[in-house]
Amino acid sequence: MPQPFFYWCCSMDDVLISPRREKNEPMLPPTGLLLPNPSEQATIPGLVKEYGLKRQFFFNSQLFYNDQFFLAGPAVGAPMAAICLEKLIALGARRIVVYGWCGALSPKLRIGELFLPEFGLSEEGTSSHYPTKHTTDPLLRHRLQALLEKAQYSPKTGGVWTTDALYRETRRKVHEYPEQGVFAVDMEYTALEAVARYRQVLLGSVFLVSDELFGDTWEAGYRRKSFRSFSRQVLSLLVSSVHKGTL
Repeated sequence: MPQPFFYWCCSMDDVLISPRREKNEPMLPPTGLLLPNPSEQATIPGLVKEYGLKRQFFFNSQLFYNDQFFLAGPAVGAPMAAICLEKLIALGARRIVVYGWCGALSPKLRIGELFLPEFGLSEEGTSSHYPTKHTTDPLLRHRLQALLEKAQYSPKTGGVWTTDALYRETRRKVHEYPEQGVFAVDMEYTALEAVARYRQVLLGSVFLVSDELFGDTWEAGYRRKSFRSFSRQVLSLLVSSVHKGTL
């Protein structure tokens, strides 16, 4: 059975390393995008040119920014995603849109559909280190939903199962979790939500369904040209919106 969020951690007084803005690092604009999926990096050069983005060192990832917004990624898996989000917050990020891909656990979600997560079930090892009593502010999710619906998309909603173990997604879990309203699986969501709650920043996620796990065999759609084209289209919409300040 999936386990609800629970937290245990040392007190803040015991923390040895805190995220901070170092000398010569930029102060970022408050709003931007975090792109966990490495496949989205093919779109980045065009966006850098179109919006005149500057580049900043960012661990083993990439960070680009201008006066209106930032783009960061990739950040695969809960630990790396949390590290990147912590640093973005230390540099000034306060409204973070996460755009990534997810797997579908139920026929209610199909390849190529958009999904807005409302809650998560954690099977990753990062979120338990962020003790907090804060809840997630749904403001950014509501704005994302309005944006997608205005663009004539019809995003689905529900829960996300976040796991560290890509190759241990079992058929039993795929069958059981949709009964609890959990329709998608990814590798970062619950960790990012935990960090956002702990640091009290706004975070909203948009997923594009890349594969289906509920059938007799696993079906991958992310290799299709039509899927990649639509993913670029969604990313361009999100970037345009943060550039205009409408999120």
